[in-house]
Amino acid sequence: MKNKTDLELMQLVIIKHRPALEELYDRYVKLVYSFAMKSTKDEQQARIIVQSVFTRLWTTRTGYDPSKGEYINWLITVTRNITIDHIRKQRRDQTAVTMDPEIWEVMPDRTENTPEHVVSQKLIREQVKRSYQYLSKSQVELIQCLYWEGYSLREIAQMRNEPVGTVKSRLHQTLKILRNHLVHEKEET
Repeated sequence: MKNKTDLELMQLVIIKHRPALEELYDRYVKLVYSFAMKSTKDEQQARIIVQSVFTRLWTTRTGYDPSKGEYINWLITVTRNITIDHIRKQRRDQTAVTMDPEIWEVMPDRTENTPEHVVSQKLIREQVKRSYQYLSKSQVELIQCLYWEGYSLREIAQMRNEPVGTVKSRLHQTLKILRNHLVHEKEET
């Protein structure tokens, strides 16, 4: 395996030839680890990223395309993307508050259950639902995925096999339509 090129090794990895992955690991683990360490400044997190990178290599269906550049640049891009995803996930997890069930029971209920609040919330929900009629099916799905299901624009683009720019443009148009119809409705009331 040592005399094979990176491209040859990746072609073998795609057909699940384990020694090829092991050779790529031996060649590039220090580089991937170094990149991850510089980004996270945490040894444990860097190890998780290294594992994720080589797992991605093992599970990829397309792999490296030599017409798009050097293998090492492709590998660093994969590492960079996984690192960014990992850091974002860490930040999301850190913002979550965990509490024991006993604490929930003694916490005062601060939700507003006044009739005014309930009616106000209902009216807002109805306005947004009515505004959906001015959107296409893909625009409604975009709003659902982004705001209600918590997907990032990049994740939505990957799910739809579209460029991120296209998704951003659709979001911009969608929000503009919603804003216009919500403002008009607010002016009428």
